[in-house]
Amino acid sequence: MEEDWNAEIGDEALLPSLEKVSLLERPNDTSPVFNSSVDSFGTDEFVNSQHQPVSSFGRGRNFAAKGFQEGIEEDAITKNRGFKGFGQGFQERNTVDGASTQNRGFKGFRGGFGQGDSFQAGNGEDAVTQNRGFKGFRGAFGQGFQERNAVDGASTQNRGFKGFRGGFGQGFQERNAVDGASTQNRGFKGFRGGFGQGGRGRQRDVPQSGTPDSRERGILTDGAGPKVTYVPPPPPDDEQAIFARYQTGMNFDKYDENVVEVSGLDPPAALMSFADTNMCHTLTVNIAKAGYSKPTPVQKYSIPIILAGRDLMACAQTGSGKTAAFLVPVVAQMMRDGVTASSFKEQQEPECIITAPTRELINQIFLEARKFVYGTCIRPVVIYGGTQTDYSIRQVKQGCNILCATPGRLLDIIGRGKIGLHNVKYLVLDEADRMLDMGFGADMKKLVSFPDMPQKEKRQTLMFSATFPEEVQRLACEFLKTDFLFVVVGHAGGACSDVQQNILQVSQYFKRDKLIEILHSIGNERTLVFVDTKKKADFIACFLCQENIPATSIHGDREQREREIALQDFRSGKCPVLVATSVAARGLDIENVQHVINFDLPSTIEEYVHRIGRTGRCGNTGKAVGFFDNNSDGHLAQPLIKVLSDAQQEVPVWLTEVAFETEGGRLPVNTQKNYRGRGNVNAGEVKMDCSAREIESWD
Repeated sequence: MEEDWNAEIGDEALLPSLEKVSLLERPNDTSPVFNSSVDSFGTDEFVNSQHQPVSSFGRGRNFAAKGFQEGIEEDAITKNRGFKGFGQGFQERNTVDGASTQNRGFKGFRGGFGQGDSFQAGNGEDAVTQNRGFKGFRGAFGQGFQERNAVDGASTQNRGFKGFRGGFGQGFQERNAVDGASTQNRGFKGFRGGFGQGGRGRQRDVPQSGTPDSRERGILTDGAGPKVTYVPPPPPDDEQAIFARYQTGMNFDKYDENVVEVSGLDPPAALMSFADTNMCHTLTVNIAKAGYSKPTPVQKYSIPIILAGRDLMACAQTGSGKTAAFLVPVVAQMMRDGVTASSFKEQQEPECIITAPTRELINQIFLEARKFVYGTCIRPVVIYGGTQTDYSIRQVKQGCNILCATPGRLLDIIGRGKIGLHNVKYLVLDEADRMLDMGFGADMKKLVSFPDMPQKEKRQTLMFSATFPEEVQRLACEFLKTDFLFVVVGHAGGACSDVQQNILQVSQYFKRDKLIEILHSIGNERTLVFVDTKKKADFIACFLCQENIPATSIHGDREQREREIALQDFRSGKCPVLVATSVAARGLDIENVQHVINFDLPSTIEEYVHRIGRTGRCGNTGKAVGFFDNNSDGHLAQPLIKVLSDAQQEVPVWLTEVAFETEGGRLPVNTQKNYRGRGNVNAGEVKMDCSAREIESWD
């Protein structure tokens, strides 16, 4: 019998697997990989961790639908009282260290729990805390309920809900986080109606607190965890580490075979070598140290255009040197104009602002900028979400000429008055199609609308990406001068020809078996596995660990520290398999990634091109495998054929047949996948209706 994937992928499916491996480490544990010890992360702690999505509490099948279980671990006086009148099962766990705690259960239920069959309350505290349950319910619970109280150094009282005349819908969660204060949280009284269906699959997973902006600012909001305190380690400052470089592959010289098209009036002549420019000696030396012996096609055409002061939109394949194509001329012009060293002050006025959609990518751009400004007075700074806001402010205050930032943190710091914009001469949008679409388009419009931001006629705007859909090209005109130039290297939006693509016809129910088969055949070669949801990324990584394949995961709901550790383990080879959502699809330049596996194909062909571009970079070769499910991926058949053909790859006969049938309307197009390929995973119960930025925590 075919297994029910969607049932197995649910929350309840994760719990038995943790008897063998634990999915995430403790917050204070430095181990970044999936630990094979139950003690390091127990089942209950997993359900209670901050990574647990809102309103997606499991249905209790793994807690046994009959008995009652109460676990107490303590170093202090603790009193726990049970529950009266329950029909089925319930679990409560209290972990108390150095405190006096009293927890009371539920009384007087007139009705029973609905489908939930399980309830959990977790209290972790260092203070006197009293938690009381629920009284006088006249209706029933729906599917699940969770209350969480985290208290640090304070006296806190949390009380439940009284007098409900109606029942809960599908799920509800209350979370109270208190730091150094006296707080009282009380529930809801006198509700005559029930809660709506705010639960499973209807809203995005919330990794930390509130809105994306409030999460980045570290603001404590209702229904959320503590503010962000993570401070990333400083990058190495020795010359050898700064100039660590990517080894070019045997196909590097083939880049010159690409046809380059420049659209616009009076484009300057292409650059044949870095020595042909009038760059200062320091920059020329830094370019050589960084390993740039000769310019790639995108660099040949972009550098002279930028040096001429023209606005630019450039489209070139993945791994072809686009970052250096804008950093080199910007630094050259700043040196030519005699930029002065910035000093410590409350408000900095950078000459250049570079934005990118993901934290990992913007940090990578910052590290590249350090190479080209080495030995000069230009100071680059990077700021991004998931880190302590005060840390970002301190970095900016110390001096800033080039500011590399993700959109949310950038707007936050500007709003706090720490960045002035009137001195901005260069505005760079990397992965520009992503920066202008529904994910970040509003943020970019807000950025250029600040009163002190120079108008587009008085600044130089540069946009780079491997894909530029026509609708994004139209949007770009709002940011660019009328005489901008458009450079296209090869096929616009085409895949890198150094990546050997293979599309396999695999149904949803057999994808895991095929994944294991491929991973066993390639051994310990570095492999990126892309899935469509954050929950599935953790599940697949856990599954691979159970199969003795070292793996880790990266997605928007993991803390920034965990994301950086996961990437480091992948780069070092400690975990040769990285399971990721599309948060890792763009720009990441990781050496020796030999394979990319699209366990779930994305919903757009542009995202597919970016995903497989994590391999076959800088003249090296790579392989990409995609699992094609007729029931969910039919809409991609025709675009895939074009991408394969443009890259001189073999097109399977069956894919041509699927494309023909889909065009004729005889194959269903997946309605569960939404923008950028992040669909729902709850057996198709509810269709997610969120913007791309809300679905995945890019920034």
